[in-house]
Amino acid sequence: MTVRKLVIAGTGSGVGKTTLTIGLMAALRSRGHQVQGFKCGPDYIDPTYHTAVTGRISRNLDSYMLSHDIVKELYARASRDADISIIEGVMGFYDGKNPKTNEGSTAEISMLLDAPVLLVVNCQSMARSAAAIVKGFQALEPRARIVGVIANRCGSESHFRMVRDAIEQECGIPVVGFLLRSDDIQMPERHLGLVPSVERGELQPFFDRLSALITATIDVQRIWELAESPAVELPDADGFNLFRHRGSQAVKIAIAKDSAFNFYYQENIELLEAYGAECVYFSPLAGESLPEGVHGLYLGGGFPEEFADRLTADEPVKDSIRSAIQQGLPTLAECGGYMYLTEAIEDTQGQRFPMLGIIPGFVRMQPRLAALGYRDITGTEGNFLLGPTDKAKGHEFHYSTYQPLPDIEIPYAYETKGMRGVKQEGYRNELGNLIAGYTHIHFASEPDLVQRWITKCLDYKDNILTSHSKRSH
Repeated sequence: MTVRKLVIAGTGSGVGKTTLTIGLMAALRSRGHQVQGFKCGPDYIDPTYHTAVTGRISRNLDSYMLSHDIVKELYARASRDADISIIEGVMGFYDGKNPKTNEGSTAEISMLLDAPVLLVVNCQSMARSAAAIVKGFQALEPRARIVGVIANRCGSESHFRMVRDAIEQECGIPVVGFLLRSDDIQMPERHLGLVPSVERGELQPFFDRLSALITATIDVQRIWELAESPAVELPDADGFNLFRHRGSQAVKIAIAKDSAFNFYYQENIELLEAYGAECVYFSPLAGESLPEGVHGLYLGGGFPEEFADRLTADEPVKDSIRSAIQQGLPTLAECGGYMYLTEAIEDTQGQRFPMLGIIPGFVRMQPRLAALGYRDITGTEGNFLLGPTDKAKGHEFHYSTYQPLPDIEIPYAYETKGMRGVKQEGYRNELGNLIAGYTHIHFASEPDLVQRWITKCLDYKDNILTSHSKRSH
């Protein structure tokens, strides 16, 4: 059985992968195709654009945080009714966790899925040298199937022809098209990268423009043909075991979802649902208080610092969340959610915006990156999601630092290991129902934590029913 799937890879970061990926998705959609988007690595922002242009939820494929079998399952599950899958790479094609191996790289994902690769090359200020670059990428890992090239940032059509002739002669693969330097579309950025599409409003004119650029100078039909490849074989004949429905547990988990809080791996939410939780959404930014009748709370990452003045002013919303956590609501807060639960967010000018005050201390924004990279996570005693013998994987990426209050011992939530060693991270409260920290955990790296959360929610629900029963008597 054959399907259509294609990896859009780059020779490095900043060569135009995202622009070309979104434009190609838009061009394929304009031809009536169902397009499934994927993003290699842990990035949250690029998938929001994929989702907006395709109308289908884009998924992360990460071969460091997740086992190879789970990567295959996530891909097969999401792509099963799509006409074509477009997988956007991360960094350079061979860049990942380890500079000596393909671990965690776009190349590893392409080989796991037996997916053809379209290599994006920045051809500015070169001609024949572009062939040397492509030839090097072909030679480094012969198992990776680079089937074509897109020449980006060409100075003119004649420049493109020189690049094309050199690559096709020396590398034996087609150059399917080009974009001019003048075609570069500047996508809005802030300190974490591309602005999430959730904040962008109506994006269709932007997508239409990208589609027109792509179809004018890139052979979309040839790309369609190059994408034909073998279907991914799952290790289990039944497939999709991770997300099998385990029956309703009759608990509701509230999830904050808006421009301030929108960094969630879709599989995290779907695992909660697979284990029996009903997920309900609310927007603190829109003035929506915590929904009534919930038994758990998930506060994801995002950009609370960008909306700190609005978040700090909405006392009813803050009170609803604060009181629920103080009364035992099982809560996970990651990065932006963690920041929201501290005493204040301090901006780069030193202005402080009071937040919920559940976590002692405040967070301070800084102009330079504070942390970036994968994390191997070990839990702690009192952590209801990950105990001291439990391990998971996640990722950190933030520009703020947590400033604890002096002379107060912080009960840390995790011990995390990254490139710079081991550190204690996050916060857990004495009541045992709050786990918070900068690390974004991928639940599929340790699915048992989902069941532990559901169990904690059931205990909370039972305690509420018991207390109501006592009061009624």
